[in-house]
Amino acid sequence: SHAGGITECSKIAGMAEAYDVALAPHCPLGPIALAACLHVDFVSRNAVFQEQSMGIHYNKGAELLDFVKNKEDFSMEGGFFKPLTKPGLGVEIDEAKVIELSKSAPDWRNPLWRHEDGSVAAW
Repeated sequence: SHAGGITECSKIAGMAEAYDVALAPHCPLGPIALAACLHVDFVSRNAVFQEQSMGIHYNKGAELLDFVKNKEDFSMEGGFFKPLTKPGLGVEIDEAKVIELSKSAPDWRNPLWRHEDGSVAAW
């Protein structure tokens, strides 16, 4: 988590709610991170939408749910996710598939952006 985990995100959501600010977690990172964000959404009264990357253009050949056994639990109905019902985060990982996909995974790294003077820029 970029925000400190489920508990910290829930605290952030609570602070935002106190000031009538909506919650919209950004989560293109994978099914485990998505499940964690969904759990925060399910208990946050100010959650308005959940950003995620299922079916998006940059996942061609590596879809978000490729290594999840319970894909059906991540289906949307009327634009909404249903609460996950399995234990823990509700994600069943296909470990054999993870091992298989790891053998051909691209060597991807976050881009390092720099300003004209050479100093590191936030992306």
